Amino acid sequence: MIPKLYLYSFGVWVLFIIPAILNGISRGLYAPYTGELLAHQISSVIFSTIIFAVTYVFLKYSGVSGTSVQFIYVGLMWLFLTVSFEFLFGHFVIGHSWDRLLYDYNIFEGRIWLLVLIVIATSPWLANRILS
Repeated sequence: MIPKLYLYSFGVWVLFIIPAILNGISRGLYAPYTGELLAHQISSVIFSTIIFAVTYVFLKYSGVSGTSVQFIYVGLMWLFLTVSFEFLFGHFVIGHSWDRLLYDYNIFEGRIWLLVLIVIATSPWLANRILS
């Protein structure tokens, strides 16, 4: 049987799609004023903050509980789902090239998408640790 923690966590990950889309739309609005790179960086920090805040609120009010290891697994699940969605949706639905998708991982070009992935992977464990 799958613990309630994993099912609820999957639902929270699905809900992350909404702020991700809104964040992308808002980035398109301020990018002409900030430039594409700074807009990417701003939106990455904003989305990272949203991910942690939603995770914290979810764990505080949902009533789900688990061990530290289970929360690490939740973070890894979110990481796998996010990267899979990003590449599969980005390539096969939106039509971005693989090079375009990999570009956001190039920290030497100022791309900080890896920050978002680190936050996604660690937020469940960290929020649980703070709340414990």
